[in-house]
Amino acid sequence: MEEEIFKKIEEQDKKLEEIYRSVEKMRKYFLWTLIVTIAVIIFPLIGILLLIPKFLSTISGSNLGL
Repeated sequence: MEEEIFKKIEEQDKKLEEIYRSVEKMRKYFLWTLIVTIAVIIFPLIGILLLIPKFLSTISGSNLGL
């Protein structure tokens, strides 16, 4: 009887270890998804916000010359 219980406990331990590995892979996947999202969406928005004033000054400066 005790051997069966020990076998079941060992099987559960193996399954828990597999679940842990799977969860760690998913955590890393979500982390990299977040990093790529920031790189693709947020950084260009910051760049646009920095370039808009320069673009507007160029446009208004060219209109003053006319």
